[in-house]
Amino acid sequence: MATEPHIGTLNERSLHRALKDWLAEPDDRFEVPLEGFVIDVVRGDLLIEIQTGSIGAMGRKLDRLLDDHDVRIVVPVAAVRWLEQPGKKRRRSPKKAGIWNLFDELVSIPTLLDHPALEIQVVVVEETEVRSDTDLVARGRRGRAVDRRLDSVVETRIFSSAEQLLDVVPLDLDNPFTTAELASAAGLSRDLAQRACYVLRHCGLISEVGRTKAGVQYRR
Repeated sequence: MATEPHIGTLNERSLHRALKDWLAEPDDRFEVPLEGFVIDVVRGDLLIEIQTGSIGAMGRKLDRLLDDHDVRIVVPVAAVRWLEQPGKKRRRSPKKAGIWNLFDELVSIPTLLDHPALEIQVVVVEETEVRSDTDLVARGRRGRAVDRRLDSVVETRIFSSAEQLLDVVPLDLDNPFTTAELASAAGLSRDLAQRACYVLRHCGLISEVGRTKAGVQYRR
């Protein structure tokens, strides 16, 4: 397997490094300098970027690369997250949404998938979030997250068009529907359902058709 020098890997955290190993295929090149940036994985003509932080932070890189290159952004989202902290028992986070967490990323750039040269690979994972000792932070606050470790990959899905986002919407959802009904049908928080509808509406996949006491109604 061909590799490049480890440019930019000194600050690489565990989850990013593990996903790069998990994605690797023969003849992939890693940490490749290109147009003033460093690309995580180059596979033929495809540029692959593993984004464990906000997709919105990639704006300048995407603006530069998408005009001339095909780009895949790999986004890990947690189906199960364990919390690990010195001096405390490892525990499971109550938060869960799996693939729906993608909408948390897209809410700042809802029309991102409209670009024909871009695709997003969502990797649903079980992960461990490592937190700092609470003695290092203000009283009453949880420790700061210092690392994320990959425990296992649950599923993965590639979205190459905005329209494919509708594939995650429950088929038995009423039409029209409210964000409360979407939250109930998909097992989400109301906040996440609202963000999902915001993204779907800006992509032209659903439209606002009215308002009731239960909230805004949307139709596919």
